[in-house]
Amino acid sequence: MQNRTGPSQVYRYEGSSKSGRPIFASLLRGAAHKCPACGVGAMFRRYLKVSDACPHCGEALHHHRADDAPAYFTIVIVGHIVVSLVLAVEMAYRPPLWLHAALWLPLTMILTLVLLPSVKGALVGLQWALRMHGFDPDAKEEIVPGFDADLAQGSPRPRRLDFQP
Repeated sequence: MQNRTGPSQVYRYEGSSKSGRPIFASLLRGAAHKCPACGVGAMFRRYLKVSDACPHCGEALHHHRADDAPAYFTIVIVGHIVVSLVLAVEMAYRPPLWLHAALWLPLTMILTLVLLPSVKGALVGLQWALRMHGFDPDAKEEIVPGFDADLAQGSPRPRRLDFQP
């Protein structure tokens, strides 16, 4: 169970000797493309490729599982910005459609490409602060039997699902 302590938004885990990790500071460090642990080392080694470990403090970062969440959040953020601007410009000036296309398509692309690494960094920082997906050194690994487990048992095909009425 988690208890929130104080205004710094640090979560402490009951029954554990783990110290709390600052959530807001981790989000800001990640959004700045810095390691969520030390705030100094670079989080990305390429545009969206997260480093395996922080070059400054050595914190393992390869556990992250941001998946598609950064893209979804970026779409929401950019959509709100661009749609608001489109509506404001349309109501104020009523420009022709070709001008709308010439303005908003490049702006949408530029905003998306600029915000995507910051959003991904913030999500990796949040995962680190909440000790999700392998960022908790005391957690047991989750082993989920997959499709290959059925094949390894000698069956050339996966099991059939026979439903009895």
